[in-house]
Amino acid sequence: MSERDKAYKNAGVDIEAGNAFVSRIKPLVASTYTKGVVNGIGGFGGLFKPAMSMYTDPVLVASTDGVGTKLKLAFLFDKHDTVGIDLVAMSVNDILVQGARPLFFLDYFATGRLDLNKAEAVIKGIVDGCVEAQCALLGGETAEMPDFYADGEYDLSGCCVGMVDNDKVVDGSSIGVGDVILGLASSGLHSNGYSLVRKIYAQSGLAPQDTFPGTTRTVAEVLLEPTRLYVEAVRNITRDWDVHGMVHVTGGGFYDNIVRVLPKGVVAEITFGTWEVPAVFHWLRQEGNLSWEEMLQIFNSGIGYIMVVKKDIANDVLHRLDALKLPAWQIGEIMERQHEEDQVRVIFSA
Repeated sequence: MSERDKAYKNAGVDIEAGNAFVSRIKPLVASTYTKGVVNGIGGFGGLFKPAMSMYTDPVLVASTDGVGTKLKLAFLFDKHDTVGIDLVAMSVNDILVQGARPLFFLDYFATGRLDLNKAEAVIKGIVDGCVEAQCALLGGETAEMPDFYADGEYDLSGCCVGMVDNDKVVDGSSIGVGDVILGLASSGLHSNGYSLVRKIYAQSGLAPQDTFPGTTRTVAEVLLEPTRLYVEAVRNITRDWDVHGMVHVTGGGFYDNIVRVLPKGVVAEITFGTWEVPAVFHWLRQEGNLSWEEMLQIFNSGIGYIMVVKKDIANDVLHRLDALKLPAWQIGEIMERQHEEDQVRVIFSA
């Protein structure tokens, strides 16, 4: 440690640790680089040159998000290798909805004291997410802020930028009566509803290594299962068929997300029971004494992404998704809206 570093280290910021961390993650980050990356990490900004020949009238699409209180369970279970995937997925899936191709991702990692092993595990998850999303981890920020975070804790946020041709933007405006609603399976809870999940878990008496009810996996594995990325499926489907609307089912569940892409004159009628609901959601409903209406307001309940397509191509799309080994179901239909009725209606069988 040099003399000029001593004062800052005495204040709780370890510059040497920060430099060591950058050295550790450089090879990981480089593994995400696509043809558009101009410079490596370490500069004041990341440079990216998109292949403009792929577009005729390009539009940039950007989204930013975090992992939320799911991080509290990562701290509690001391498991940090999956939340980075969540971070990438929450932003990438959002821009996919509008038909965009992810180009690059930026992350922000903040902690009170930099734990190199823990931080590297988090970044490895971000790298894994970027590789799956086919986008470059172009840069980021690592902030060590003593006394700002509880010991052993950190926060994450990120931003994804993508591109789509203007005439291929998917905005829901072409959704019409008779279209069908396809639901693509979630991997589990994704990254929403964890304030309630943590409360229910705390009251359950389960330990992290216990077998989660209804599964053969541990509690920690089920509750920290990372958010599914839908890049391959969405790009595959939109390449060959016209998709009228897409939805990333995040905070607000079915009721608050589907409505975001619907024209004013239609209703999305969802038939509950047409898809497989994973065990974690049945457990939450029972342990939390919740109704299915409440569940669908808070959680994805097994459907992480939605596509709205014309009825005559629905089966073809479902067969393609099956070939991609992504479970999907026809879960509803677009109906004509009567007066000012709610635009999302869920039908529960008696």
